Amino acid sequence: MQYPEPIAKLIDSYMKLPGIGNKTAVRLAFYTIDMGEQDVTDFSAALLAAKRDLHYCSICGNITEEDPCVICADKGRDQSQLIVVEQPKDVMSLEKMREYHGLYHVLHGVLSPIEGKGPEDINIKSLVQRLQKNDSVQEVIIATNATPEGEATAMYLSRLLKPAGIKVTRLASGLAVGSDIEYADEMTLYKAIEGRQEI
Repeated sequence: MQYPEPIAKLIDSYMKLPGIGNKTAVRLAFYTIDMGEQDVTDFSAALLAAKRDLHYCSICGNITEEDPCVICADKGRDQSQLIVVEQPKDVMSLEKMREYHGLYHVLHGVLSPIEGKGPEDINIKSLVQRLQKNDSVQEVIIATNATPEGEATAMYLSRLLKPAGIKVTRLASGLAVGSDIEYADEMTLYKAIEGRQEI
């Protein structure tokens, strides 16, 4: 039995979201049908508003309603440090910590030869231009994920930026707080030993 066309279209729409397979899409579609009309209206309005009202900051590439974003516009932030992240959601995660008060730069991806993504396909050119214009940045902290692509991107950025006399550092990685050594894989243990600190 086939679903009526409106349900089939809704299922197809949900399946376009990352991590949503057919079963989850069907479940979400039927849940949406059971929602009140006002809830569905509010949900669709929120989707449209997010698409229409948000754009990328012309300075850092973070998602924002205003340009420049509130972080770039805040002159009270530490102008000497800049964290490079893969995605806007990474900025949100770091800001929740409330311990870092510097600047950000969002790459919108990582280098991935398998996917055909080179330096020109992510937000690297604007990072270089930004650093050339702003000589107050003394340290670039690379906070890409600890994946092969994230590591390759970090190494590429390090080789690109170090000749300019900018200190380039990488976020420490290794054992998570509260985890047991026996359950850690070899790479995690290697990174934990490599990033050890004196106490």
